[in-house]
Amino acid sequence: MDGFRNAIAHEAAVREELATLVVLGPLAWWLPVSRVESLLLFASVLLVIVVELLNTAVERTVDRISSERHPLAGNAKDIGSAAVLVAVVMSIVCWITIAGPVVMRWWRR
Repeated sequence: MDGFRNAIAHEAAVREELATLVVLGPLAWWLPVSRVESLLLFASVLLVIVVELLNTAVERTVDRISSERHPLAGNAKDIGSAAVLVAVVMSIVCWITIAGPVVMRWWRR
């Protein structure tokens, strides 16, 4: 829990993703979709948070090892950020694929 509290206190991205979970989490269960689809929507947002926490751990470890600029340190941070991007894109695709048709039906009414 200390790591979680620290990430919330010091990482804006974690706070933003938690805010997204607060909004989309209940929506995932409220939408008229199957339980598996609700779980997939909810889990896709949680996955973004998990990957962000891992990315934060990588960044802090790299910063702890050395404050000097080094190409490998930059690569490690960039790869962690790329992992977050992939998780975000995956979550967006899940929401568009599952929730999109529901929203479009509502929109047409």
